[in-house]
Amino acid sequence: MGNRIESGLLKSGLGKRIALLIGAGLIAGPLIAQNAPSPTPSPTGTAGMVQAVPQAIPLPQLNPAQAASLVTLLSEARYAHGLVHNASTATDPSSNDALVRAALDYAHAVHAGRLDTEDFQSDWGLRPADYDPLPAFADAVKRDRLQQWIRSLPPPYSGYDGLKSGLDTYRRIEAAGGWKALAAGPDLTLGASGPRVLALRQRLAVEDNQVIDKGDKFDAELVEGVKRAQRRYGLNPTGTFAAQTRAALNVPAGDRVRQIMANMERWRWLPQELPRNRIQVNIAAAVLTVFEGDSPVASMRVVTGAPGGRETPMLQSRIHSIVLNPPWNVPAGIAAKELFPKGADYLARNGYKVIGTGANRRLQQQAGPQSALGRYKFDFDNPYAVYLHDTPAQAKFASYDRLASHGCVRLEKPAALARLLLRNDPNWQADQIQATVDGGKTVRVPLRAEDQVQVYLLYWSAYMGSNGMNFRNDPYSWDKILATRIERRSAIKANSAS
Repeated sequence: MGNRIESGLLKSGLGKRIALLIGAGLIAGPLIAQNAPSPTPSPTGTAGMVQAVPQAIPLPQLNPAQAASLVTLLSEARYAHGLVHNASTATDPSSNDALVRAALDYAHAVHAGRLDTEDFQSDWGLRPADYDPLPAFADAVKRDRLQQWIRSLPPPYSGYDGLKSGLDTYRRIEAAGGWKALAAGPDLTLGASGPRVLALRQRLAVEDNQVIDKGDKFDAELVEGVKRAQRRYGLNPTGTFAAQTRAALNVPAGDRVRQIMANMERWRWLPQELPRNRIQVNIAAAVLTVFEGDSPVASMRVVTGAPGGRETPMLQSRIHSIVLNPPWNVPAGIAAKELFPKGADYLARNGYKVIGTGANRRLQQQAGPQSALGRYKFDFDNPYAVYLHDTPAQAKFASYDRLASHGCVRLEKPAALARLLLRNDPNWQADQIQATVDGGKTVRVPLRAEDQVQVYLLYWSAYMGSNGMNFRNDPYSWDKILATRIERRSAIKANSAS
């Protein structure tokens, strides 16, 4: 046991809080980093080398005022940042070291997430950087700046702040009883009336203060309310209340709270500072956004990977080149399962070339109007062999369900993106790009070092938009998987601490 806080704090029933926090997975027991050795520099300029002697980092000692303040700060912060679903009713930790470890555990959870390395799926390529909260915490104790330290920990992004605000809203909705499930029945549209219309009004009004929650007439005002809801849920804004809209509206408020919490967790995996110029793809919403000076300057629809084994991975990389008129080297699995069975005539008609023989044979689709990659391919290093590319199949961009690729990201406006990335290269202005594309020859255009841009493939199934909280239906079930793994990790930590 570490040194105890003065007897006045001992009388506050602190041990119960530790037990409850451990049971909730909020205290992991001693963090490895808290007692990790600190290398001591070896002297130089001597005849021999002196081996570094590990130095233990002691846990800071809190004074009574700091301890009391920290208990309150941690309780409020854990709830506000979605580390627990419900407000804690636990009592206070019993010892200085227990309280410090609770603070360090909270810091790691809200700053770098709650998963260990082995908890990440292979296609969750975004991983938080190593983080040891102890040095900054010790400095905050020394300078009596614990409140400022607590405030500095969460991700410093407006996207995270928007989710935090949405979390507060949907918790209040859940606490007030949520909403009633809407009954199945015929589609409702302009001119309909009856009890189901009233129920729809009441349901929409919970999230949308523009909707009047009285009346059983499906009028023009209600049509617009349905359209707003459909946009928030990523559905085709027809204004007609049908099965897909009913399913989205019937997800319980508590599930939406958990969905927001899962998305807040993924924000913690990002670096603490994103490049001001970058490309972001929201996999779940199938939208690409270009940022310059940290502000969005362009966006387009995209097609991302289909669920069930063809998911687009989460990752970060850097676009280093653009291939004009790219051939498609077909992945072996796609060739074996989808293309070779169609026969030689199909392959020939669609521009495929068989390279090699026997077990080593592979397929390449030649560059041209039939190529699955279209006229543009944007390359960035990654272990998943995915990239951004054009496509001759344009119909899918008109759909509101655009998860249909084999994992790569198909672009609605690839030519515009190529012109944007090459605009500062005098050798590759718009006319030269178009002439090369029209010529049909495959050309790789390296981006100049200063024009290479970071690309982030992210999975946001909940995010704050200009129209309020937006939700998608967790197409890959990654929200559910993440929640399960957090709970399992919490249980492991609780067992190790007991």
